[in-house]
Amino acid sequence: MWVKADILMTHDVCGPGTIGVFKREFGAKAKVWDRHKVVIIPDHYIFTADSKSNRNVDILREFVREQDIPYFYDVIDDANGSWKFDPSRGPLARQYGSNYAGVCHTALPQKGHTRPGEILFGTDSHTCMAGAFNEFATGIGNTDAGFVMGTGKLLLKVPETMHFRMDGKLQPGVMAKDIILHCIGEIGFDGATYRAMQFDGEGIKHLSMDDRMTMANMAIEAGGKNGIFECDDQTRAAVDARCRLNGTRQSYEPVERDANEKFVFEMTVDLTKLEPTVACHPDPGRRQLAKMMTGTRLDRAYVGSCTGGKTSDFLEFARVLRGRKVAIDTFGVPATPEIVHDLQVARWDGKTVWQILVDAGVQMTENAGCAACLGGPVDTFGRMNSPMKCISATNRNFPGRMGHKESQVFLASPATVAASALTGHITDPREYLS
Repeated sequence: MWVKADILMTHDVCGPGTIGVFKREFGAKAKVWDRHKVVIIPDHYIFTADSKSNRNVDILREFVREQDIPYFYDVIDDANGSWKFDPSRGPLARQYGSNYAGVCHTALPQKGHTRPGEILFGTDSHTCMAGAFNEFATGIGNTDAGFVMGTGKLLLKVPETMHFRMDGKLQPGVMAKDIILHCIGEIGFDGATYRAMQFDGEGIKHLSMDDRMTMANMAIEAGGKNGIFECDDQTRAAVDARCRLNGTRQSYEPVERDANEKFVFEMTVDLTKLEPTVACHPDPGRRQLAKMMTGTRLDRAYVGSCTGGKTSDFLEFARVLRGRKVAIDTFGVPATPEIVHDLQVARWDGKTVWQILVDAGVQMTENAGCAACLGGPVDTFGRMNSPMKCISATNRNFPGRMGHKESQVFLASPATVAASALTGHITDPREYLS
């Protein structure tokens, strides 16, 4: 069926290609179908000296100027300038301007671009994260995005729906990341291929919007077309506040469940029984309990990305690390500048959360972005440039995902990453929580 796009999002990796397709098919002087519905967020290969990566941001800026697009979250403040990362200043201190927004999937809701009942297309597979806000959000390729850019619509096959009902409440030390790793472990990393993953049930009311974002984000890690949650008071409060704050459209119509809904798969998850979980190399479906993997030695720990770099993720990370020291190289990359600010102003017993993490030995960067989640150029902060084993709060662990093709990535919650960073091997975080 043909569907109309409410928002089209693109970033520095796929944006130049999408722009190229758009100009090739619609003409060099063509205008986008609606400049208020195109959101452009550079975030992937930003804080690197790689000249081609820097140039991609400039291509976006030139296009925004041509099209007079208002929602462009540039790395620099000079609309006529050129972006160049300065490696001499190091990777930790801020190198972005006042309008930079960070990781696109986290920035979209923060900037008021996610609303219940809408259609969101993005040139990134983790666009499905916005399903937490009761919208159909899915990743598309550059060709499809170029078409949407010119027409505002796209032909879609309606996905079948898989039903995941949540009951109960998570126990201390268990996080939303453990829920979605459990679900993917049950069905496999291709178990939801081109299907919608619907999350509902009484257990959802105990999950924050950050929790729901974590779960919806990883629908694609099971092959899902999208993940989606019902709209409730939490959803409305979050969306209303962000739309008011940013001056974006405040009207929306939530989508309700069909009275005669049909599912191709149904599963009930008792949240009270879940335990800290790890997805082992080489795919997100290789599920194991953290307590069963204590013999797995690690070289590195990483917290960040759209999945694991939110404020709540860093708070749980800090809760475990507080007053302790990490035993392995540990990297922290907040998803957005707003999260950097949160961590630098929030205080626990007179010390900021940021300082608690730094005192624990975490290398914290103010340069919010995707960083090593998807590898990137060799100078990317946290990238694995040699064969290593890393436990990470990110979302994907196929070979080469975070750098060297012989490295191994173990996916886990920020709490499990923290506990493992303290010991140097995969560790159940409940050992450190009283």
